[in-house]
Parts: sequence; structure tokens; C-alpha cells
Amino acid sequence: MYRVKRGQKLSDIALAFGLAPALLARENKLDREPREGEVLLLPPPSGNRYLVRGGESKSLLCGSPEAYLARNGTEAFYPGQQVYLPDAPNSRPPHTIQ
Repeated sequence: MYRVKRGQKLSDIALAFGLAPALLARENKLDREPREGEVLLLPPPSGNRYLVRGGESKSLLCGSPEAYLARNGTEAFYPGQQVYLPDAPNSRPPHTIQ
């Protein structure tokens, strides 16, 4: 759980915890910016955290753009971004973040 500080936006909080803003909003049933003092639930990460490299795609990493969106809660995708991959035995990419 996290208590919102003055002036914080959902995107600031999500970035600080390595979450997609849409995922944080969905977890807390928010359709607005959080208010100072409001307590937000932080969803536990699932799957392997992974650092996107140039030339990779949502489909390559998660099977489809829809699966990527469901796993990460955002359409954003760019090199250097940390994303979550589906759990799959014996398929961990070599540069998965521990």
C-alpha cells in the first residue's frame, strides 16, 4: 500500500514503483488522479521483469499485443522500458531483471 503525497500524479507513483499507470488505476478503480492522503493498493508484479531491447515487439515478448496489454496495463513499448513477461518454464530471456 502507498499513501499519496501532495502534488503526486498517478503516473509519478506508477513510475516510482515500476508499474504501468493504467494497471495502478485499474487496481484502485480510479478514473481520476489520486488525492493527497489517499491509500493506493500496489499490485504485486507477476511474471518476469524484462528490459525491452531495440527490434523487439509486443508479440515477440508476450505472444500478442493484447497479451502484452493485459500483462502490463499499457500500450507503451520502447527500448529500455521494463515490462512483465508471462511466466513460462525454461523461456527466461537472458537479460531478465531479478
